Amino acid sequence: MTRAKLTAGALLLSLIAASPALAQEAEPVDDGGDTLTIGVGGSYLPSYEGSDNYVLSAAGLVRGRVSGFNFYSRATALYLDVVREPADAPINFEAGPMVNLGLDRTSRIRDARVRALGEIDTAVEAGGFVGVTKNGVLHQYDFLTARLDVTHDVTDTHDGLIVTPNLEYATPLSTKTLIGASLSADHVSGNFARTYFGVTPMGAAASGLAAYDLDGGFKNIRATLLGSVSLSGDLRRGWGLFAVGSYSKLLGDFKNSPIVRDAGDRNQFFAALGVSYTF
Repeated sequence: MTRAKLTAGALLLSLIAASPALAQEAEPVDDGGDTLTIGVGGSYLPSYEGSDNYVLSAAGLVRGRVSGFNFYSRATALYLDVVREPADAPINFEAGPMVNLGLDRTSRIRDARVRALGEIDTAVEAGGFVGVTKNGVLHQYDFLTARLDVTHDVTDTHDGLIVTPNLEYATPLSTKTLIGASLSADHVSGNFARTYFGVTPMGAAASGLAAYDLDGGFKNIRATLLGSVSLSGDLRRGWGLFAVGSYSKLLGDFKNSPIVRDAGDRNQFFAALGVSYTF
């Protein structure tokens, strides 16, 4: 999965981890102890960002807390929150390092023209994030999070900068059911844009696509809906099921790239189903 292929079950479970309570039916209980959630599942997603061909892929996630420090994965990114605060505080702050694997166009490119442009090496994007969560927005148990992620490629694959603002909301419906939604966008540098959406004259000759150059900017905007059901009756422990559905739209010069306009689609969809276990 790529960064642009939307948040999956890890987003859902990290939202659960941030919640100070689970439902109106139960007293909020969070002893601040260590915890670990592992999830596996399957996803249905574009073969590359901007593609109109879809593939099935495995998906995995992890989140937890050790000695008061939270960590979690979202899609192919891993976060470590170094700010230690009580879970029942009305406002929580988060900040720390993060790393992401950029896997777009590394394999399984279904369109022959885009495949002729060549595969792209895996990018390792390192950086950090800051965020704030307001607990108790519409009622005592829901929460709203605003977060900003900033990463830069450290492998010279695209040598670009990615800035991603996120807005996330989640609310429990009972001790065993939680639903949520998120909005996010990616602002990328020119190096990133040209690596994944540009077509060089040599690439044009090899693929039949028109040569295309572009600068950076807001690449896309996405919306995600998600839900989780605990099979043990408590979202904080035992087995659970999750489902995620997302829609992303490419913007501006990115949607006008021949890789998208001629060989793909500006509208991108994602779906995932999986099972998790919380220790």
